[in-house]
Amino acid sequence: MFPEFTLENVDLGEVALRVRHGGHGPAVLLVHGHPRTHTTWHRLAPLLAEDHTVVCPDLRGYGQSSKPATDDDHAPYSKRRMAADCLALMRSLGHETFHVVGHDRGGYVATRLALDHPSAVTHLTALDVVPIGEALARCDADFATRWWHWFFRAQPSPGPETVIGNNLSLWYQETPEDMGQESWEDLQRALGDPRTIHAMCEDYRAGLGVDRRHDDEDQAAGRRVRCPTLVLWGTKSDLPLLYQDVAAVWRDWVAGELAAKGVESGHHIAEEAPARLAEELRSAWAGVETPVQGP
Repeated sequence: MFPEFTLENVDLGEVALRVRHGGHGPAVLLVHGHPRTHTTWHRLAPLLAEDHTVVCPDLRGYGQSSKPATDDDHAPYSKRRMAADCLALMRSLGHETFHVVGHDRGGYVATRLALDHPSAVTHLTALDVVPIGEALARCDADFATRWWHWFFRAQPSPGPETVIGNNLSLWYQETPEDMGQESWEDLQRALGDPRTIHAMCEDYRAGLGVDRRHDDEDQAAGRRVRCPTLVLWGTKSDLPLLYQDVAAVWRDWVAGELAAKGVESGHHIAEEAPARLAEELRSAWAGVETPVQGP
């Protein structure tokens, strides 16, 4: 995986992040989702590294990165703190500005990074996700049925951790064929650590509390993403089933240019359609028009 990339642990003070980086050119930060590690990008990152410097960290709590103690508000696992980690990481590697691409819960981190640090983010891409505050505001029976895991993992510790830890193969059914053998093995190592399971549940607990408050505060104050934004979703994923017009959901969150479309893929676009994703990203970063699409 990741030919000619450097793998290291970067100490940022509060946390140390495992990160893989390589390539040459404008900087791109790739932010994974749950339950993945940075290796989810192993099919995409080498394609982008042909003309970009690509940085792929494990978020705090995930993979081999630090798993700090939590608090009653679950703020140590808020997307604001994760976004601050990412900013510190990029600056430690010498990148003052960069594109950010976030998938799944990493999409919430990427969006928070663009909202909190607009001078750093030149372009935002959100993969198969809508903002947390928007998802919860629109929550209905269909959402609660399809994404019930949001509410289960957010229950008080140690209930979810115990249930998940007692049957990992039931909860995480990824296969080496889907992910690639090395990436799958990396995920298995992460999931074998009870601290990782706890940290991932903390991510969800923060999502229903402090993260939603941050999103609601931004909406009330009129804060929006100012940089050009690309939203992509898998046509075979749950997102187009939950939201008839995904682009319309994002319009209230983006003050800058917004492009949005579905791509033929399931939820894990970077693993299932890496060449198509690389093409879409390069077009967006080059300023090539990618029209907003409806249902």
